[in-house]
Formats: sequence, structure tokens, C-alpha cells
Amino acid sequence: MWPAYLLNMVANIGRLRDSKAQFAGLGIQFERINAVDGKMLSEREIENVYDAKANRHCARSPLVASEIGCYLSHLEAWKKIAQGNSKGGFIFEDDFQASDDMGTLMELLSEETGSWDMVKLFSLNANPRCITRRPLGPDHIIAMPYRVPSCLIAYGLRKSAARKLLDRSIPFFRPVDEDQKFFWEKGLRVALVLPPPVTIGNQQTVTGTVGEERRAAKPTRLPARMLRGIRSLLYQIRYTALLHWHRTIR
Repeated sequence: MWPAYLLNMVANIGRLRDSKAQFAGLGIQFERINAVDGKMLSEREIENVYDAKANRHCARSPLVASEIGCYLSHLEAWKKIAQGNSKGGFIFEDDFQASDDMGTLMELLSEETGSWDMVKLFSLNANPRCITRRPLGPDHIIAMPYRVPSCLIAYGLRKSAARKLLDRSIPFFRPVDEDQKFFWEKGLRVALVLPPPVTIGNQQTVTGTVGEERRAAKPTRLPARMLRGIRSLLYQIRYTALLHWHRTIR
């Protein structure tokens, strides 16, 4: 089976404890990766990886420090997979909750020869529109979703895809999970396991969450809120148009 990697900040001991218990219960060995706390990055460190100009033109909203740290954390996991001896790897954020058959599914995916580069193990929509579907074990299917779901709480990545992401991700200007939705930019074929074997688990954290920081960064004055809303709307229109175009010409 491909190796499993867990993204976890040192301060979030409770999440690490819960993750360890889940992996142990499933008989899965894992390697912890010290996740990056974006709030601890210097301005120079952020400038070296974050394209603020591209963000203003092509993203929904400015990235907060936690989103920058989250992107860098996933980059560290991609490096592990790209430089490792296995043909791929599984990456988990430390707030996952796995089903009882997670280990079996990981074994099946590690032997999969299907035409995908990344396979997501979580989706808020349990019945999304899909282009293709085929069996994965007795109780699941592996599908190619029309619209790639957000969130990278748990996913598998082939070694070749990890290398591709490392080559094409710095500088970045969108959150890491949104970047994967623009699969045509990264050259990725993104699959999805249904029903998703992972749900959202322990949300308690010492370091705060991305969502909390996003809410704190929202503008309070009406003109600024209106501009943010217009920017978000234009982003969604552009993304939807590009998605339909690339699904049509695939």
C-alpha cells in the first residue's frame, strides 16, 4: 500500500492524538509532516511563494496567512511522494474522520491502474454529477466528477502527479484546494471515491482555522464588501465558463 502522510501542526496535540487513534484502529502506518503555520511566516517568505498580483486578477479573495501555510504544508507532502520509493501516496489533514473500510480502499487504490492522477476521498456532495463511474471494491465506486470538489482533507496522489504539482504550483495565488479545481492548469485528472470514505472530524484547534481567519479578514465597510462580492461573482462566472469549456474539449 502507498504510504500515508498526516499534516499536523505541533501545537495541535489533540488532533494528532485523534488521528493516531484512527490510523492505529485501521492498521495504517503513517508519517507525520510538520504543517506550516502561515502566521509565523515573514513577509519575505510569503513574497517568495505567493503571487499577490495574480491573486488580485484571478482569485476570489486575498489569501490569509493560514491559507498560505496550508498550501506550503501540502507542498511538503507532495515532495515526500515525489522523492519516495512508492508509486504514490495518501495525504490527510488532521481533522479527518475515516470509515471502517478506509484501509481496504487505500489498498485497492494503490493497485489501481485507472486513468487518474489524484483521487479525492472526501466530498461535501455525496452524489455529484460524474463523467464516468466504475466499481471499487464491493461497496464503492471510483468516479470522474464533472466539477472537482473542494477540500483536500484526504486524497491519494500518484508520484508523477506529485512531481507535476511541484513544478507548477509556485508561486501560487489561490487556496490549494481551489487550485485543484482548475485541473486543466495543473494537467491533472482528478477522480473521487463514492460514497466518500472520509468525513470532517475533530475541529478543535490551538492554532485557529482557515475559516476563522477568513471571516476575520472580511471587510466591514459597505463599499469594500460590495467590491468583494463583485470579485467573487466574476471569479465564479469565469471558473464555470472555463470548466464547461474544458469538459467539452476533453
